[in-house]
Amino acid sequence: MAAVTPALVKELRDRTALGMMECKKALNEADGDIELAIENLRKVSGLKAAKKADRTAADGVVAVKVAPDNSYAVAVEVNSETDFAAREPNFVAFANSVLEKAFATKQTDVAALMAGELEAAREALVQKIGENIGVRRISLVEGGVVSGYLHLNSRIAVLVQLEGGNDEIGKDIAMHVAAVNPVVVSSDQMSPEVVEKEKEIIRAQPDMAGKPSEIVEKMIVGRINKFLKESSLVDQPFVKNPELTVAQFAKTAGATVKSFVRLEVGEGIEVAVVDFAAEVAAQVAATKG
Repeated sequence: MAAVTPALVKELRDRTALGMMECKKALNEADGDIELAIENLRKVSGLKAAKKADRTAADGVVAVKVAPDNSYAVAVEVNSETDFAAREPNFVAFANSVLEKAFATKQTDVAALMAGELEAAREALVQKIGENIGVRRISLVEGGVVSGYLHLNSRIAVLVQLEGGNDEIGKDIAMHVAAVNPVVVSSDQMSPEVVEKEKEIIRAQPDMAGKPSEIVEKMIVGRINKFLKESSLVDQPFVKNPELTVAQFAKTAGATVKSFVRLEVGEGIEVAVVDFAAEVAAQVAATKG
């Protein structure tokens, strides 16, 4: 059984807005598995899906470069262990070198991009800064009108591909993607596995108990449709004008959204939480022994 630390309880509380004791109980029942705890809480309370994008467990920067004619763009994520290192001028220069090479070569394979001078530069930077540094992701979007947007002190990067329209419209939609974090462009792109899991969660919620099966199925259909609209970029209310969906906003400029990429620093990376006070106390106790 994994230890349920105060830091883990705080993370679950931040992601769910539930009480501390409720979060601690859920984590204990899930053996410290935060994703399972969230799933179980949703089954008993109807809690909305907690976005994995809220879990930023590593540091570094993301960077974007867009071709002058908007024919293609590249986004990269370069990681460090701390925010302090991510702001160090040599680290920033290294991240820019990675971006420039990826942009010039349109290379998305990290190992291939890093072979040679960039890897040597990375190793030298590790020695200089004293932290582990790595290039995690490279995304390339090409064709149509491609726009880019960098948000939150270089912590979120977005690329948006349009058919028709212009860079201004693309940037506005990229800002929306950064803020709202949609899962897919349109509902038909949602994976069947995700839909089935959502149905399972809805079916297990308390207000479904005791209802006839045909009523339950109708309620599930309604809630799935709502879930798909909330998760799909083109169906979301546009942040700058909620009276329009993103699709309707794009249409005002004769554009349709073809794809998007959203990179957030550290998204999905698990990092062990260290209790420094306990660690120091253990070291002191060891020296006394």
